[in-house]
Amino acid sequence: MKFSVVMPAYMKENVIQDALFHTEKVLSDFGVPYEIIVVDDGSTDRTRKNASLYDSSNVVVVGYDDNRGKGDAIKYGCSYVTGDIVAFMDADTDLCPSHLEGFIRTMHDKKADVVVGSKLHPDSSVDYPLFRRILSHGYRYFNKLLFNLDVRDTQVGQKLFRKEVLDDIMPRVLVKRYAFDLELLVNAQHLGYKIVEAPIKLDYDFSGSSVNIRAVWKIFVDTCAIFYRLRILKYYDREGTGKKKSRFYALT
Repeated sequence: MKFSVVMPAYMKENVIQDALFHTEKVLSDFGVPYEIIVVDDGSTDRTRKNASLYDSSNVVVVGYDDNRGKGDAIKYGCSYVTGDIVAFMDADTDLCPSHLEGFIRTMHDKKADVVVGSKLHPDSSVDYPLFRRILSHGYRYFNKLLFNLDVRDTQVGQKLFRKEVLDDIMPRVLVKRYAFDLELLVNAQHLGYKIVEAPIKLDYDFSGSSVNIRAVWKIFVDTCAIFYRLRILKYYDREGTGKKKSRFYALT
């Protein structure tokens, strides 16, 4: 088995090397070959330069000049993946890389195809403002109504996939920014793959971050577009041969 991490990065010059160090420290304890693929999403600072200066043969740095959004960065990074199990992880230190060990255990124990970190998991430890909690719960019920998606939190940056699941899903995904994670999971469920949630620990100061009306509107529009493609256009059925059943492979 080989483990791959796709790490999208935008304007992270001050934290990218720390993120790589802590991620590699966790992966080195797995006892299997691994790679970290950093995707610079058109940063105008030294993100790509600083990532390239990180001294490790297990780190690959790629990117492009224009900012395309996190979804496009992850899709771009997945084209470089050579591992059997693939994790997505944001290029900051808000979510500890050590969560990946629990994700792998969850994937194995529950015979899952996809594992998503969830702030709403009962075992999660999250310092989260009330307004953000209200938005998360509202978005969860909205997605449940539209897609019958049995995932409490689609937006956490840490997720784990079997590589063949990504190979099946990625050609169908169109959203680049606001609802990329949702479109990914909607397709996984639509194709019959098993999705489970795993707990995380998040202690993040949201004082420098705000949810503005424009962002909420964009998420709403992207989410409705996913529903339209899924239920009306049947777009997601055009790529491939139809729904697939979950097929679990032991992580050994």
